[in-house]
Amino acid sequence: MVNILLIEDDVGLQKGLAFDLENEGYHVYTAVSIKEGNDLFFTKKIDLVITDGNLPDGDGFAFCKNIKYEYKIPVIILTVRNMVNDELAGFEAGADDYITKPFQLSVLYKRIHVALRNYGIAKRKMVFDDGHLIIDFDKLRASIDDMPADLTAKEFKILNILISNENSVVTKRHILEKVWDNEGKYVDEHVVAVNINRLRGKLENGNFKYIKTMYGVGYLWKPERQE
Repeated sequence: MVNILLIEDDVGLQKGLAFDLENEGYHVYTAVSIKEGNDLFFTKKIDLVITDGNLPDGDGFAFCKNIKYEYKIPVIILTVRNMVNDELAGFEAGADDYITKPFQLSVLYKRIHVALRNYGIAKRKMVFDDGHLIIDFDKLRASIDDMPADLTAKEFKILNILISNENSVVTKRHILEKVWDNEGKYVDEHVVAVNINRLRGKLENGNFKYIKTMYGVGYLWKPERQE
């Protein structure tokens, strides 16, 4: 799965874009500032960066230039300023593309596809397979010992988040924001626990365990086989 770092201080726009990009099959890390973006860039495996040109703690153009100085990675700059000088500044900073807000999602998807293709980065298939449980996120199919497992779309999303962050604790709040918040309805964190328990009932048995509860924090994807 391709990992995208999205740096956007408009939280509403950021959440909407992240939700749509993840529905397109990308894994999205989000930040609202250059500091947060830097922290994620240097601690996660990032394949492509989308950054706003103007951020609360600095200039997205400078952030792009700093990354491009040391790393060969595609960067797309978003901005509300539709001026030739700004566009030129973006390309001088090393940006691979420059998109003026507002924009059509189809245009952004195409620009991302072209940028990844130019760098030889293909959409990696996201499949979990331990010989007992197989989860194919591209086809939204799962099976246990070759028998189909009936999972809902939200359950696939939860599993995608957990497996993409294997060996890292994922908070209930993070799962809630990624899976439910964009529906525009208030949802209590308890719904996350209910869905996790339902997933355990579908995937786990006496010999195989996958989801570990980190009490007071969240959940950890930790496959364990008990003989």
